[in-house]
Amino acid sequence: MSTHERWTRLLDALGEKGSIEVGEAAELLGVSPATVRRDLEELARQQLLTRTRGGAVLSGVTYDLPLRYKTARKADEKQRIARAAAALVPPGAIVGLNGGTTTSEVARELATRGDLASHSGGPALTIVTNAVNIANELAVRPYVKTVVTGGVARPQSYELTGPLAAATLQGLSLDYAILGIDAVDPDFGASTHDEGEASANRSMAERAATLIVVTDSTKLGRRAFARVCAISDIDILVTDHDAPDPVVEALSEQGVDVRRV
Repeated sequence: MSTHERWTRLLDALGEKGSIEVGEAAELLGVSPATVRRDLEELARQQLLTRTRGGAVLSGVTYDLPLRYKTARKADEKQRIARAAAALVPPGAIVGLNGGTTTSEVARELATRGDLASHSGGPALTIVTNAVNIANELAVRPYVKTVVTGGVARPQSYELTGPLAAATLQGLSLDYAILGIDAVDPDFGASTHDEGEASANRSMAERAATLIVVTDSTKLGRRAFARVCAISDIDILVTDHDAPDPVVEALSEQGVDVRRV
């Protein structure tokens, strides 16, 4: 297990439990207590946790972890999800992408599609995004027209949020919105941890003819703080094979085309 993966799992465990002991962490990660202590010291230095005698506790960090610590989580599943979602987009489409690990993978899949790279006669694709990392990757692709919203950047997700983001989106029309979210509950809907992100994501969803939600199975059947949209607003949900049957059935009954890849 790489250092990055260890840190991600440590922060995940802290997000769920609020505290962790060195021995418990060593057993969870399959490493020595000395390795855990070094990891905890480094994460404390980055102000992501507070060291205690024998372990660590949360310090200003909830389960809305910075994006750089989420990339290793279910990486293979996210790549499959991204590939399947990108395949739904035809050349010439106008696509909205919010921030997140899965949507960043979607952007990479779109950027490397052979049929788009060989497209002639104008942009092969127009991407509207409020994620500065996605814009950075797409800006070097001459066949992709990249539109970036304004707003205030959130360090956790690299997303631009606030009135400037909403104002940009208000005047646009999208063929597709592909959104990564933090939770999908059949009753509450799709939601995220931050109300600013939820507002920007909602604006993007409302302006799309087709709304595609991309999420791994760990986020299904859960709720987060701020709702992005109702389940009935989602046209397609792309997830992995571990998606629980009861949740998939409940979503399908509400008209969502659930695709497990």
